[in-house]
Amino acid sequence: MAPPIVKRYLIAFAKYKWIGCASFGLIVIGSTFMAMQPAPPPSYLGESALSYTRPPVSFSVTGTEIQQQGQQLSKGTFLSSAVIEAVAEKVGRKPQEIARNLNINLPPPTDGGGGTIGLKYKDSDRKRAGLTLQIYMQAMVKLSQEMNTRRLKVIIDNIDQRLPLVQKELQAAERKLEIYDRLERPAILAAENGILLNAVTNSQAQQRQLQLTLSGIDAQIRSLQEKLGLDVERAYISSALSADPIIANLRSQIYQAETQMQVLHRDLRPDHPTMIQLRRQKEAYEQLFQQRAEEVVGGAGVASPLPGNIKGIRSQSNLDPARQQLANQLVALQTQKETLQRQLEMQVQEEAKLRKQYSLIPNKQLERSRLEQQIALNRAVYDQIQAKLADAKAAEAETVSSLDIARPPSVIVDAKPPTSLVTTLGVGVFFGLIVGGGVIFLLGSLEGTFKTKEDIRESLKQKEVILLGELPLVVEEDLEPDILPIALEANSPYLEYCERLRSTLRRIGGQDVKVVLLCSTSSSEGKTFSAYHLGIAAARAGKRTLIIETDLRSPSRCESLKVTPNNEASIEPLRYYGSLSECIRLVPDVENLYIIPSAGPVRQPAAVLESSEIKRLMEDARQRYDLVILDTHTLTFSNDALLIQPYSDGTIIVARPNYTEENLFSEAIDQLQESEMGLLGAIINAADITVSLREPTPEVEIVDDSPVEEPEEQLTTQ
Repeated sequence: MAPPIVKRYLIAFAKYKWIGCASFGLIVIGSTFMAMQPAPPPSYLGESALSYTRPPVSFSVTGTEIQQQGQQLSKGTFLSSAVIEAVAEKVGRKPQEIARNLNINLPPPTDGGGGTIGLKYKDSDRKRAGLTLQIYMQAMVKLSQEMNTRRLKVIIDNIDQRLPLVQKELQAAERKLEIYDRLERPAILAAENGILLNAVTNSQAQQRQLQLTLSGIDAQIRSLQEKLGLDVERAYISSALSADPIIANLRSQIYQAETQMQVLHRDLRPDHPTMIQLRRQKEAYEQLFQQRAEEVVGGAGVASPLPGNIKGIRSQSNLDPARQQLANQLVALQTQKETLQRQLEMQVQEEAKLRKQYSLIPNKQLERSRLEQQIALNRAVYDQIQAKLADAKAAEAETVSSLDIARPPSVIVDAKPPTSLVTTLGVGVFFGLIVGGGVIFLLGSLEGTFKTKEDIRESLKQKEVILLGELPLVVEEDLEPDILPIALEANSPYLEYCERLRSTLRRIGGQDVKVVLLCSTSSSEGKTFSAYHLGIAAARAGKRTLIIETDLRSPSRCESLKVTPNNEASIEPLRYYGSLSECIRLVPDVENLYIIPSAGPVRQPAAVLESSEIKRLMEDARQRYDLVILDTHTLTFSNDALLIQPYSDGTIIVARPNYTEENLFSEAIDQLQESEMGLLGAIINAADITVSLREPTPEVEIVDDSPVEEPEEQLTTQ
């Protein structure tokens, strides 16, 4: 048996052989035309070579780099328009022609460069071939020198543009360090020389000395307070009041007035004019005394007021000289104490300030180091650019071309052997066979139909659909166009495959599958052919079988079973299906086989299928017959199969090689699986099966009424 790919090719060849032959003919004609062309005129091939060169002495790094760059030219540089046009102008040829006939063989790239560039130029004139190569090599040498000069100029221009910016950055970095040193350098030097630590130590020593002095002053103040019986505030007030002469004079006047009143109190009444005058004098003195005391205590609006109040002024303003001296000494000690306390606070603040400065010294040192590094970096860059500029200017005297003429042009005759007519025709025939066969195979692949039964098997395997059976192509001669080749004879060799289909269906569905629906994606796939043969196999197995043609859009094919259809059924289809005695026909050549021919084509077939007459027909057929086969319209053009499916127990889809389209078949299977229509499996019709025609054997009636329980197994398409 031929492989599947060979089968597909043979099927495609049968359809598109004339297109393949036409492709083959065109290739052969083209090769014949090429073979008959006259021999081309002789041409001349000029050969020469350029080499990469280096200057004998190089005093600059930039010059060496430019020379190395000049030794890494690409093929595009050798074919640049400037060189080609200059050569074309001198030799009087078109630039396109020179570029087309010029062949450049570059050496393999290496790290050090160098090598020889091979040049070839083809022309119909011997002298012009050599002249063109000579001019071209001179132009390339000049171009190489110009490119090196331009590279050096670009380097110098870039350095000139970069140098002021780098110099400006260096000056800015130096200014930053100068400003920083002006502000922070004294503190850093003080920390580095130990001056800052010595200042902290001296401040601590002064604080200790001040604290000792304050302790001695506190002891003296406590001793004087115990002797005077006054605190510092009261002693200060008493000393100030006692030292004021006005208060002393007023106090003596008050004492005199009181003394006179005390003396006259025994002889005069209180309301005596003298007593009244004395009291008035005393009150006036007291009032003046009070005002003066307030002036002394308040500072008379000039000095700061004394602490405390002025109550008991007379008792506080009569200190004797000795106590007044002690009070003054107490006030002086208090003033000295306050002065020392302020000095101590200032020393503490100064120490904190010094410690803070000392803690910031590391950061300041790091910042200064960073600024110094920045200056060093900028200076290094500046020095490098200066050195690069000097080196580039020194390279101006060394810039030469990186190319040199290694071998002058030499011209030879480029002779070609004459083309062999037989060889050209042989090659044309070979390629014609390949192209013609490829066109046939390509057109066959673009059809989108299954070519062989193996393709259908593979598709079913991918969709996980069971293959119920394969029916061979029944070939009978002298049949009318509308008559199907049905194997009605009991000894027909085709019935073996029909029986295999029936038994497989029974093993898959068991006794529960009684009504089976057959469908297909399009016409001419053998759906009706498969339904008839399945019914014949079931009837010959002793099953009362009924075939119902539910395809109301097409005429009945029951004449293939030698049954005459009712021509008036299409007029009143509901009445036709409502009377079982009129619609059910017995197949004459097959016992137990009955058929209800289609009433089609009818109007509104979907309405007929949804009618109550069809429903009663299906219910009655399920009760009367062992197997009911429903032959429906195609899935692609209508939904009739979906309307009639609820009356069935399972669905079988029919496919045929070279007729069933792959996309439609896959979509139909997905639709049946998604709609839960109970897809039992598939049938491959008109499969490529070799049927052996045996001698006729006596007809034996097979009766199989007892149910046989057989294990269900999944049939694969392998």
